[in-house]
Amino acid sequence: MKSAVENISPSRVKITVEMPFADLQPSLDSAYARIGAQVNIPGFRKGKIPTRIIDQRVGRGAVLEEAVNDAIPSGLAQALIENEIVQLGRPEVDVTTLDEEAGLVFTAELDVRPEFELPKFSDLKVVVDNAEVTTDQVEEQLTGLRGRFGALIEVSRAAKDGDVLLVNLSGDHEGQEVEELAATAFSYELGSDDMVPGFDDAVRGAKADEVRHFLFTPTAGQWADKAITVEVTVTAVRERELPAADDQFAQLASEFDTIGELREDIRTRLGRVRLIEQAYQARDLTHDALMEAVKIDLPERTIQDEIDAHFDDGHGDDAHRTEFETNTRSGLKSRLILDKIAETEDLQVNDAELSQWLVQEAQRYNMAPDQFADQLVQSGQVQGAVSEVRRAKALAHVLESVAVVDKSGNKIDLESVLRGDQSDEDFDAEFDADSDEENFEADE
Repeated sequence: MKSAVENISPSRVKITVEMPFADLQPSLDSAYARIGAQVNIPGFRKGKIPTRIIDQRVGRGAVLEEAVNDAIPSGLAQALIENEIVQLGRPEVDVTTLDEEAGLVFTAELDVRPEFELPKFSDLKVVVDNAEVTTDQVEEQLTGLRGRFGALIEVSRAAKDGDVLLVNLSGDHEGQEVEELAATAFSYELGSDDMVPGFDDAVRGAKADEVRHFLFTPTAGQWADKAITVEVTVTAVRERELPAADDQFAQLASEFDTIGELREDIRTRLGRVRLIEQAYQARDLTHDALMEAVKIDLPERTIQDEIDAHFDDGHGDDAHRTEFETNTRSGLKSRLILDKIAETEDLQVNDAELSQWLVQEAQRYNMAPDQFADQLVQSGQVQGAVSEVRRAKALAHVLESVAVVDKSGNKIDLESVLRGDQSDEDFDAEFDADSDEENFEADE
């Protein structure tokens, strides 16, 4: 087999592939077998029909067409490997020659990964937020801990943020009950903003036994774009009575004897969380720095095909289309950069890393890891999962060489975080510190 490559643009090529007719024999054999198993010819059993009979009844041209359709993908794949080309998007194939003397000649125009230079990783510098822990932050965590040991006391005043309400909830759209919004004796902390939009504003200031109404229009699901009248009955308003922040509380809520020791432990824990936050911020900023430093001629045909496929049902306005195009371009550029880094640095994904990613992704979708893995296999997305983990490793690899400083100019040592020394067990679940619990190297 011979192949020749013509560069149409930095990200698009035309490949001409010449295959001797003898190379088509495996595809011809497969074509005869498939056709012979499908057609009914009197006097012959399916699968036992001689090739000359198939040629007579079905036609040699139909067999050749079947064989060519089978041979082209493998021939193109071999040509891509031989010419060290990374394919992007679908090829446009044209058969120019097919006969038993000249063999098969076809051309394929396709988008490919363009050539581009990677920056020197050690030249990149990112600036992260300071990791300081303030007294207010310590007291906020301490107050949250005290709240878990506090008592709920019913009050007769109007509800305000921080109160825990008991409510009955119902929804109605033009006389039809919305079951998804039906709840009885539901406990809710006002101001947490964890309910449907408009809920907190509607019940703020309500007293026990008061009924409030508001309109809610879902953007997805069965009731999308339909105005629902939500009725909320506040059956009780309760405020938290917190225990005093003293030595007795410290002994009740922790292993420490004094409130001062508990405060210092909270400060230490928050400091470790801030280090994790700096690592995630450094990772994101490193990605941004790579995107800024690398210039790539993106394949326009592939981008346009992805945009057209997304909007082929006619949904979305101009603003949505612009946003989607921007995200498509950014996502493709990111994948190209990280894939090249992974190849250049010869980064591989081992079973433990893939398993860790599977566990984390399964949690996102509230699925068992085995169930999530089965779905990946059934949908043919295993290689995509491996690529995601590999790209995350590529970014983590770059981060090891990047100069990271905080806004005060202090150099940040993220080596322990990159090694995974800071485990989830270091951060007691009692303290809600808004940290990202995903594994650093596998999150991308």
